[in-house]
Amino acid sequence: MLTYFQAIVLGVLQGITELFPVSSLGHSVILPQLLGWSDVVAAQSAQESYFLAFLVGLHVATALALLFFYRATWARIARGMLASLRTRRVETPDARLGWLLVVATIPAGLAGLLLEHSLRVVFAKPLAAAAFLFANGLILLFGEWVRRRAEVRRVVRTHARTDAGDRRLDTLEVGEAAGIGVAQLFALLPGISRSGITMVTGLARGLDHEDAARFSFLLATPIILAAGVYKLPDLLGHNGDGVRPQILVGSIAAAVAAYLSVRFLTRWFTTRTLLPFAIYSLVVGVLALIRFV
Repeated sequence: MLTYFQAIVLGVLQGITELFPVSSLGHSVILPQLLGWSDVVAAQSAQESYFLAFLVGLHVATALALLFFYRATWARIARGMLASLRTRRVETPDARLGWLLVVATIPAGLAGLLLEHSLRVVFAKPLAAAAFLFANGLILLFGEWVRRRAEVRRVVRTHARTDAGDRRLDTLEVGEAAGIGVAQLFALLPGISRSGITMVTGLARGLDHEDAARFSFLLATPIILAAGVYKLPDLLGHNGDGVRPQILVGSIAAAVAAYLSVRFLTRWFTTRTLLPFAIYSLVVGVLALIRFV
């Protein structure tokens, strides 16, 4: 059964790695195995277990932390979208950003409903998570390489709306937003980071690191929250029996860690890149592969 210590450790791990581009699911699979938490490892790949209820709490807590951090942005988006519904025109950057988020949310939302549970059961194994984490590092390196390509620079010049020549987030096309949403499907595999792969796709469309990260974090909020709310029956039903206090403690830890993480990362990506996270994923992925082969 889940202990309070395990709940806190896994909660902090979720809050950090859900937003850092290093995969929360991959770390939640690898770390319990390394620590010898055999009960947690078994629960992760079971069709029905307390771990399902635990994930609900962590997801909702992480999403609420993101919602609180971006509360002013979401308020502007909501006002812009309501105005666009009344006028039937998209007239402001906030309204356009809101509808782009809706478009990008649909692919991941539908796939999550249909595939998340089955993929978690199949791939929630340390060796698979290690391999996908290594692949995540390669994806992040690819993102940094492609952002410097001449083709991407031409996209930036075409859509630039600032004196600095940067492409603004609200200049994304509907198809590009949908492409970012489709890219999130790979994050259903443990080891592939949701925030990482959405950032890479944004970079490939000419966004700078700051806007790519911002779109990724805004996009994660409804998806993570919806996943948690959809699975509330697991928390309220028999899967949550006996572990709800631990879930509460772990969820609080996840919320605090997520808030501090998004606060740190929004500053980090104003001047820095994905390279350190790519190196981390490659190194940890290789070490984990060696350990679990």
